[in-house]
Amino acid sequence: MSDMIFETNPDEYKHWKLEISPPLARLSMDVQLSGEDDDADYQRKLNSYDIHVDVELADAVNRLRFEHPEVKVVIVGSHRDRIFCAGANIFMLAGSTHPFKVNFCKFTNETRLGIEDASAFSGQKYIAAVNGTASGGGYELALACDEILLIDDRSSAVSFPEVPLLAVLPGTGGLTRVVDKRRVRRDLADVFSTTAEGVKGRRAVEWGLVDAVHPKSRFEDAVEERAQELASAGPDKSGAGVTLTPLNSTIDESEIRYRHVTMKVDSDARTAEIVVSGPEDGGPDNPASIRELGSDWWPLRMFRELDDALLRLRFNHASSGLVLLKTRGEAAHVLAHDAALAAHHADDWFVSEVLHHAKRVLKRLDLTARTFYALADEESCFAGSLLELALAADRTYMLDSPDDPVALHVGPLSAGMLPMANGISRLETRFLDDSERVAAVLASTGPIDPPTAEKLGLVTFAPDDLDWDDELRLAIEERVCMSPDALTGMEASLRFAGPETLETKIFGRLSAWQNWIFQRPNAVGDHGALSLYGKPERAQFDWRRTG
Repeated sequence: MSDMIFETNPDEYKHWKLEISPPLARLSMDVQLSGEDDDADYQRKLNSYDIHVDVELADAVNRLRFEHPEVKVVIVGSHRDRIFCAGANIFMLAGSTHPFKVNFCKFTNETRLGIEDASAFSGQKYIAAVNGTASGGGYELALACDEILLIDDRSSAVSFPEVPLLAVLPGTGGLTRVVDKRRVRRDLADVFSTTAEGVKGRRAVEWGLVDAVHPKSRFEDAVEERAQELASAGPDKSGAGVTLTPLNSTIDESEIRYRHVTMKVDSDARTAEIVVSGPEDGGPDNPASIRELGSDWWPLRMFRELDDALLRLRFNHASSGLVLLKTRGEAAHVLAHDAALAAHHADDWFVSEVLHHAKRVLKRLDLTARTFYALADEESCFAGSLLELALAADRTYMLDSPDDPVALHVGPLSAGMLPMANGISRLETRFLDDSERVAAVLASTGPIDPPTAEKLGLVTFAPDDLDWDDELRLAIEERVCMSPDALTGMEASLRFAGPETLETKIFGRLSAWQNWIFQRPNAVGDHGALSLYGKPERAQFDWRRTG
């Protein structure tokens, strides 16, 4: 598979149809079959989704928030008769590398969570109009919606066939959402998840797997009526939407350059460097002026660029296991933009969307299976929202130089406005159950020098000029020689101290389940169920239980 590209727009969609009819939007899956998309080197069947289908879905969910504030309810449906979504493309999974499988599941999870985030914070509710079978990942897509309406035509069902048919698991949060979100009883969830043909009709309602069923003759009308009911209770947002313009990145063999972000990859050293530049000035401080800048407003543009870079890193540079995070610019300018976000997010929907987008991108960084070292040197500006990069890193190195003073800065967003997947801030996660330490950091309103940063616990090490280069070199060389599998497990275990949420459960289980099950012979061996999918041979299992 060629390098993945994550930028798209509705004019380029091949597998989704987006129709806007305020206060509703219809997002309908219509997956184009093999031969109609040069990006795929495997068969597409029915409405089965692959990474390209999911990239379009992620773009649509994000664009609806920014470009169509008038939309209050999104109906997710299908253009294919009698099939809502057949789930993930098994041929793609069977023929892809292990890192791709896991990154695909992770990206799909983040997209599903983006739907739930839109419902919770943008007031855009989602209804799954399941007009046919919803199998595996197709039902998981429905689970991400606020409500699921199933057609009652005696054949359409919702199902999780992964365990009985493929020897893997629903990889995009399905099992977690069934019991934690929809509150399906454990024993019923057990039966459901081991019954390949799934559950349909009234039983699906009684078990809590869907919210309602309607006969074919009334299905479309029932979906429309329910959508209008939800829309009547939705928020009214003033002002036109803001178009998300192309990022226009420049790419060569080892570097991708955006306006505010640059990512360099050193394949031989197995490292990458991401440099984030702050804004050129303090920017506008009122919603009207901010709206004039639109998608060029620094917080939105920069975090969109960082998001694209992180996705390219995950999918296209699997061997770059260590990422060095650097910042450049003036701290005062970053803090001024943060102040505008803090001041206006509660009363301006666009500012609020920018804040929530920044939150989601930082979560993507938290969940990226790479080692991150933040390097605060004489040119850096780890301030406010950019300080979150350092707090997200596995280690932070800060140069202690009397000739070139280096400082960190907390800002108005540091007190919890950019929460992690565990629902609390990175400061609170760093100093778990130590509210006095958190308060001491937040009280540091001016520049925080290296000795103070060490004392407060904001940095890991603060070498002086003489030791800086050698200490970094040794730390980098040591890290890239360690097992990437062990490091992924260690980092994921350490990053999310504190409360467990639906989100942390989903990703914690994904790391454990998919990194293990997707490498077991029962699934992917020569005689494994996933490898033999669609073939006449029967899977052969090693029957020993482990653990």
